[in-house]
Amino acid sequence: MTTTLNVGVIGAGNISALHREVYAKHPRVNLLAVADQNLERAQQVASKEGIVHAYASHTELLANPEIDAVSVCTWNNSHASIAIDALRAGKHVLVEKPMAYNYEQAQEIEAAQAETGKIVQVGFVRRYSENCVVLKDAIDKGRLGEIYYAKTSLVRRVGNPGGWFADVERSGGGPLIDVGVHVIDLCWYLMGRPRVSSVSANAYHHLGNRANIQYADRYLASDYDPTKNTVEDMVNAMIRFENGASLLVDCTYSLHAVADKLEVEVFGTKGGGQLEPELTLAIEQDDRVYNLVPQLTQRSFGFTEGFTNEIHLFVAAALGEGEPVAEAWEGAEIMKILQGIYDSAKAGKEIRF
Repeated sequence: MTTTLNVGVIGAGNISALHREVYAKHPRVNLLAVADQNLERAQQVASKEGIVHAYASHTELLANPEIDAVSVCTWNNSHASIAIDALRAGKHVLVEKPMAYNYEQAQEIEAAQAETGKIVQVGFVRRYSENCVVLKDAIDKGRLGEIYYAKTSLVRRVGNPGGWFADVERSGGGPLIDVGVHVIDLCWYLMGRPRVSSVSANAYHHLGNRANIQYADRYLASDYDPTKNTVEDMVNAMIRFENGASLLVDCTYSLHAVADKLEVEVFGTKGGGQLEPELTLAIEQDDRVYNLVPQLTQRSFGFTEGFTNEIHLFVAAALGEGEPVAEAWEGAEIMKILQGIYDSAKAGKEIRF
């Protein structure tokens, strides 16, 4: 059993920076390499952050025998091919969400993981925030009873980032596969990770990227182009599971709503839980319903906390000292749900599995 982990990060964009920051501070990690298809950007990152190696491709990075594990932080359409190459090169893999471009690719990662025996952890970072950890613990201890229903809503009034996020060939989709994946996974994880049985969904393409709208909180991708948008504005769906539970979801980059919104709620036979916007439990006791507010450092999701916990658990698993929280099969099941939503919306009918 090794005591330190040599890591490479593939991709040098915004998400990569969050991974690199945590790896650099981890006492048992040597951050040895960064790769990006833009070699100059990789070299600038390596020089600034004291990383030994900068590569122009993931294949060059994976050929380095010193590297034990990698984070895959690239465009969605390359997640699967890079993850599979990494596994077959003998590396453990932390792959950003979504795990793949489609369900078929996700299954290929599952197969490669089974073939190689290496760790695969999917970047469902919101699972690792304190609010989710506390709610999951309450559910696991039976405080809410059997979870049979969940609903989530993620609304951006003017929030299409453009660039590769708005290019379906690179992203695989819009708000559903970018941010909807997070809240769907949160609900599914809290519900006990049941297998999906059917999906009925709608997708809308009415508003586009709304480049004309001035909006103070709007994030734009580095490759933003106001003339290009090939992804949906919004999606809504009813998802049913084999155990009889159901999940209602809507997510959007662009909607004429009065405010941005993030809501995640689960409901059980003994109580319910609101995870976002702030953790609150509704518990039935003594013929009354009580709202319980746990005392936390932060009652909503925190990026720094989430990425730190996620990567620390990945490092522990790669060192043989724990198990990944979001395994390959889980990433594949979420991709099955996402693809089912897109397929149902396109066909205009329910999709059964």
